[in-house]
Amino acid sequence: MTGLVPYLLLPGTARAALTRYAEIFGGDLALHSYADFGRDDGPADAIAHGILSGPVALFAADVAGDDEPFAASGLMFSLLGAADPATLETWFAALAEGGEVLEPLQARDWGDHDGQVRDAFGVHWLVGYQG
Repeated sequence: MTGLVPYLLLPGTARAALTRYAEIFGGDLALHSYADFGRDDGPADAIAHGILSGPVALFAADVAGDDEPFAASGLMFSLLGAADPATLETWFAALAEGGEVLEPLQARDWGDHDGQVRDAFGVHWLVGYQG
């Protein structure tokens, strides 16, 4: 990895979240269970470490013990210019499924397009492109 990669600690939804993100963004998905890592501090089939690598890179795991699950305010995952406009429109619509559109993806007065969505896993995304 050469840059910042978010690592989400999720409340038992890491497998579902990473699988859904792989469906949306593409890329390679690797899921490692607690059992795979010889851990006994959570369910054997829970995700101890999951990796999505591709156009969007993410790590995620299911929380164990006293770990706090992901929650954020004042934070957005930005996909500004991360792909061509048609792809970003598709990603926005897919992220909105089961989630909440906070601001529709639309043309702005300054000529760019952007919108915000909170997905089904509670992640706040800013999606947009120029022109």
